[in-house]
Amino acid sequence: MTQTHTLSAADIGALPLDKVDVSDPAIYQNDNWRPYFQRLRREDPVHYCADSPYGPFWSITKYDDIMKMELDHQTYSSAAHLGGITIRDSPYGKEMASFIGMDQPTHTGHRKAVVPIVAPNNLRNLEATIRQRTAAVLDSLPRNETFDWVDKVSVELTTMMLATLFDFPWEDRRLLTYWSDVSVTDVNAPNALVRSDEERLEVQKEMGRYFADLWRERAKSEPGFDLISMMAHDEATKDLSPGDLIATFVLLIVGGNDTTRNAMTGGLMALCNNPDQFAALRADHGLIKTLVPEIIRYQSSIIHMRRTALKDAEFGGKKIAKGDRVVMWYVSGNWDEDAIEAPDDFNIQRAKARRHLAFGAGIHRCVGDRLAEQQLQILWEEILRRDLRFEIMGPAERVYSNFIRGIKSLPVRIS
Repeated sequence: MTQTHTLSAADIGALPLDKVDVSDPAIYQNDNWRPYFQRLRREDPVHYCADSPYGPFWSITKYDDIMKMELDHQTYSSAAHLGGITIRDSPYGKEMASFIGMDQPTHTGHRKAVVPIVAPNNLRNLEATIRQRTAAVLDSLPRNETFDWVDKVSVELTTMMLATLFDFPWEDRRLLTYWSDVSVTDVNAPNALVRSDEERLEVQKEMGRYFADLWRERAKSEPGFDLISMMAHDEATKDLSPGDLIATFVLLIVGGNDTTRNAMTGGLMALCNNPDQFAALRADHGLIKTLVPEIIRYQSSIIHMRRTALKDAEFGGKKIAKGDRVVMWYVSGNWDEDAIEAPDDFNIQRAKARRHLAFGAGIHRCVGDRLAEQQLQILWEEILRRDLRFEIMGPAERVYSNFIRGIKSLPVRIS
């Protein structure tokens, strides 16, 4: 069988269209996904793959088409028992569902329980804490020696933020990183943290027991302003089943950790690889306002979201059958030449920089989008304040995944 992740752009262009399969995690680990989607957007933007390791699926590759599907909740479902939000069917179904894996009206009540923590007033309250911690992390970094930016900066900052949102025991905060990584790891990856869904579930049950203890403590106390307390006292979420509790915390941990931490790393890489943009940023710190959404688009930390057709439908001239798996490829929509001018360019002065799909759209739009933007803005404000000069000392180690466009390590030196 041809190893599609090693194909050149010319080889990809020569593949029979029905053999194009963009579900291979290795094409994202090798960062070789762009030619596949360029071809699909040009030749077959609503594309059917009849044979993949995950079963047959439709690919939605154009920005406008993805937006249209995101907003059609009557036809396309996120429900966990129908398969969930990833190309790979959820192995747990109804037994474990978070609000991202629910349809209306249940989804709305569960989501409302956590929204207050990322409301504008609370973001303003969090700003000083985020800035203080960011400054401390940057000041602690070694000078003139190589270190791993992912571990020392991206993971540390996002894990501290998560621990604050949960009011989680500080000394155990790296458990949040571990649980997040286990939850999204591909069990077929060469260096997978777990080797089976059963092994993953055991770790998640361990996580569930930890959170259940915190939940019981918070439920007995006066309502507090942390995520656990909010859900423990909210009518829609206070009686979550053990499975739904696990799924909800997996969602909040992955959503609050993986996406932002990869944008922190991807942003540094993009600026170092585009020194003209870095120079422009140093000359005008006001460009941080457009830098942040451009980083988020360019990194596209979430590769795809999946839906399941609730009824027969026509989309883009194709007939989608009830029960079909439909995959919206955010990485493709964010590189759609018809929606985004010169999408291959990392341009921190881009007009309409916030026009991207990295946070999704509609009822399932990322609840923590403004918090992610705030963390990135403060990070770059503090970097510029110190006038730090970076050198990337080797290739990034990317994650084997078709869901998270993750960066596992990045060797960096500050001079």
